[in-house]
Amino acid sequence: MIAYIDLYRDRFGAWPVCRTLCATEGGFITSRGYRAAKTRPVCDREVRDSELIPVLREVHARNYGVYGKRKMWHAMRREGWDIGREQTGRLMRKAGLCGIRRGRKPITTCRSKAVDTRPDLVDRDFTAVGPNRLWVADITYVRTTWILLVVATLRIQELWWLNGSTVMSRSRRF
Repeated sequence: MIAYIDLYRDRFGAWPVCRTLCATEGGFITSRGYRAAKTRPVCDREVRDSELIPVLREVHARNYGVYGKRKMWHAMRREGWDIGREQTGRLMRKAGLCGIRRGRKPITTCRSKAVDTRPDLVDRDFTAVGPNRLWVADITYVRTTWILLVVATLRIQELWWLNGSTVMSRSRRF
C-alpha cells in the first residue's frame, strides 16, 4: 500500500489517496499511518534477509541450481549460517530460486527442424459432410508415479442426422 501511495502522492497528495483507500474494502491506512510507515526504520528481518539472499543465490549456483529447500537448508548450515528450514524456503521464493525434481519430464513433442509441408486436408474445418467421412485422432500423455502411459485414442465420430438421430445418441454405443 505504501508503494501505491508513493506512486500517486505527487499527483493527488498523500491524504486524498489514503482517504480513498480507507473507503474501499481492501485498504485501511490513514495519512498518519502512512507517515509512520515512511519514517519507520527497516526491521531486523529485512536486514537479515538482504544479507542471506545473495548467499543463497551463490550456494544455489554453486550446486548447479538443483537444490531445493531442504538441501539448501543443509548447505547453508554447513557453511555456518544459522537459518531455519522454513526461512530458507521463504527466502528462496523471494529470490526466485527453486530446486529441480528428480526424474525426467516426459518429452511430449519432438519438433522437426524442417518446415511442415504436409497439406491440411480439412482446412481446420472439423465438420463432416456425411457419416464416416471424417476421422479424429488424439494422443494423450498421462504422467503417473510409476510410468508414463501413452494412450493413443482413435475414435470414429459418426455424424448421424438422418431420421432425427443425434450425435449423442449414437456416440454412446462406442
